[in-house]
Amino acid sequence: MILKGKVWVFSDNVDTDVITPGKYLDDPRELLKHVLEPLDKAFPGGVKPGDIMVAGKNFGCGSSRESAPEVLQQMKVGAIVAESFGRIFYRNSIAIGLPILEAPDVRSAFEKGNEAEVDIDNAQVKNVTSGKALTGKKLPPMLLEILNGGGQLNILRKELKEKAKAMREGK
Repeated sequence: MILKGKVWVFSDNVDTDVITPGKYLDDPRELLKHVLEPLDKAFPGGVKPGDIMVAGKNFGCGSSRESAPEVLQQMKVGAIVAESFGRIFYRNSIAIGLPILEAPDVRSAFEKGNEAEVDIDNAQVKNVTSGKALTGKKLPPMLLEILNGGGQLNILRKELKEKAKAMREGK
């Protein structure tokens, strides 16, 4: 899976409460207008489908707020590359099929507005603007399968359709 997009850069310790501010959680449309707003006021209205988020250490730390990766997926963020992730955010992202990758020193390799190319399968990150390339931490095959399948729910739906078809055909 190779993804390309404009880069948005964030610091260390971006917590789920900043990604999805609690006072907007009851109104999904309003929430989309305030995602990561405390860190970059331009992000909610400026992020485009396929854009790449680059962050420092511990992105998605804090509460187990499932809405954090979900809202980024709804905004059609192409991928998130960080030096490290909060474990619950990491697992929730994989589960829903939101491409993520850990890469040492990635934060220092990008500036906001650079173009990035991210090869999730091979854990490669390239700053197309500067030409700098980094190698990240490869995802285990099982997690890659979930990402490439569009998330656990999409994989389950596909399996159920295949089983239903086989039952209809008497197999």
